[in-house]
Amino acid sequence: MKLLSFAIPCFNSAAYMEKCVDSLLKGGEDVEILIIDDGSCDETAEIADRYAAGYPSIVRVFHKENGGHGSAVNLGIEKAQGLYFKVVDSDDWVKEEAYMQILETLKNLTGGEKVLDMLISNFVYEKLGQNRHKVMRYKHALPVGELFGWDEVRYFHKGQYILMHSVIFRTKLLRECGLKLPEHTFYVDNLFVFEPLPYVRNMYYLDVNFYRYYIGREGQSVNEDIMIGRIDQQLTVNRMMIDYMVENKGRIAPVKKMERYMLSYLDIITTISSILLIRSGTTENLAKKKELWNYIKKKDWLLYRKLRYGLLGSCTNLPGRGGRKISVEGYKICRRFFNFN
Repeated sequence: MKLLSFAIPCFNSAAYMEKCVDSLLKGGEDVEILIIDDGSCDETAEIADRYAAGYPSIVRVFHKENGGHGSAVNLGIEKAQGLYFKVVDSDDWVKEEAYMQILETLKNLTGGEKVLDMLISNFVYEKLGQNRHKVMRYKHALPVGELFGWDEVRYFHKGQYILMHSVIFRTKLLRECGLKLPEHTFYVDNLFVFEPLPYVRNMYYLDVNFYRYYIGREGQSVNEDIMIGRIDQQLTVNRMMIDYMVENKGRIAPVKKMERYMLSYLDIITTISSILLIRSGTTENLAKKKELWNYIKKKDWLLYRKLRYGLLGSCTNLPGRGGRKISVEGYKICRRFFNFN
């Protein structure tokens, strides 16, 4: 059995996927790399098959009809043979020195008295045209270099949360929690790092800059204009997170620090949805913003109160055109500070 499985969802990734795969190959026989060709129309399939032929004990390739990022991740979870599982987007890569530390840490923790459920590390925003790189660290919120549970988690900064780029999950946990991401939907990475949390008991934070998250490529899903164009998909994910929080209240509520973290995460996603709907400037999307908040109110009144009357909910629901302008300006300040987009 392999130590760590990497799933690389690829759709028309021929121009940049080799940098990603080459960085992961440095893990050698401890890892497997699952290249999932999600119905590409360029040379992605040929490049993937070439890697599989050249590294048959490390690289496995799956060709499938296009189903979107979530569909490719689902297949990766199904096919993974590693003890642990990580998704790496095809335009991102990992840093070798930190990679070796990750593998060594996983080896040391495997077979211990406590089972590691989730390993967290830093990621770096590799933003187009910028020499300075923003590093997302968690040492203020998480114990460093030791196994810990939810009781030992401290406070996250507002606007900060654990992204897909930060996490490695135990593969069996992802299967046990029944994670199934929706197909043909962007922004499902939020579900990937949200729904497994009630099943996570033991965590480990390694303070190394492992994952390099490339931002600024034309057509990238996190581009703001593209996000507004795909706002219905953002809202689908947002509602699924709301549903999950409400329907799993019995499992979530007893673990207070986990509940607090998940509520904060949902707060951020709902704020992003609200701001994008305001930014679009259309009457239709302003109506969708009202519908989103009504959806929360109907689902769970207490959850609605926590989100609506917290800092972010209050700021994104200021009345009138002037209030919406203030909301957007506040968002711009946060975007610059946290390096959004």
